[in-house]
Amino acid sequence: MLIGRVDTDAGTLTVRLDDDGEFVPMEDPYAAFAAGRAAQDVGDAVQGTLVAPAMPTVIVGIAQNGPAHASPVQAWLKSPRTVIGPSAHVALRRDAGTTVAEAEVAVVIGRDTTGLTAENAHEYVLGLTAVNDLSSPDRTASDPRNFESKAGVGYTPLGPVIDTAVSIDDDLAMALVVDGVRVAETSAGRLPSGIRGALAYVARWLPLGPGDVVMTGAPFSAAPVAPGAVVDVVVGRMTLRTLTS
Repeated sequence: MLIGRVDTDAGTLTVRLDDDGEFVPMEDPYAAFAAGRAAQDVGDAVQGTLVAPAMPTVIVGIAQNGPAHASPVQAWLKSPRTVIGPSAHVALRRDAGTTVAEAEVAVVIGRDTTGLTAENAHEYVLGLTAVNDLSSPDRTASDPRNFESKAGVGYTPLGPVIDTAVSIDDDLAMALVVDGVRVAETSAGRLPSGIRGALAYVARWLPLGPGDVVMTGAPFSAAPVAPGAVVDVVVGRMTLRTLTS
């Protein structure tokens, strides 16, 4: 199932995308997930615009989970106020050096993570989506805690939908496309720290809940971007577009 959120004349609704790409309103998918069943439709197809498919209370980034990083899994926090949806616009900071786009798999948590281990992590995951973890790496020279380097209005494009049919064990194809040019091509299987272990590490220290997001790292999927670039993050069958200025 592909789960999204759309802005409509009646407000923001949770929907599934049917085979024709129409938006069908559905009940709360997190409540259904916690009850161990599929969410049910609650109305006919509607017209609307996709927004971020989750509104996390907590966003966790997995640190040093890219090329040439051999250290144990670590994590950091990013503000949920930086989340924007698909095809949204973000003004890149001019005061923070180079901006880098990072194509990543984002795990959307389905229920309270008490009891989550590496072995049972899949039981706590609603689905996966794409995220563009926009960053300002030049700031790490004076800000090793990632606060400045990961801050910025709209610096966490998320979406376009949550894919519940894929698994945290799938070697999902990933790509970063800038202005139509495929500048990076990789897969989730190239993450030095696997998704199961990353989730178990996070849950050991920090409780997560429905709608929270764990960004799993950029395995050879990052590239600098300039203002005006159109950036596409491809994760499995999802493509997340970000417009910049």
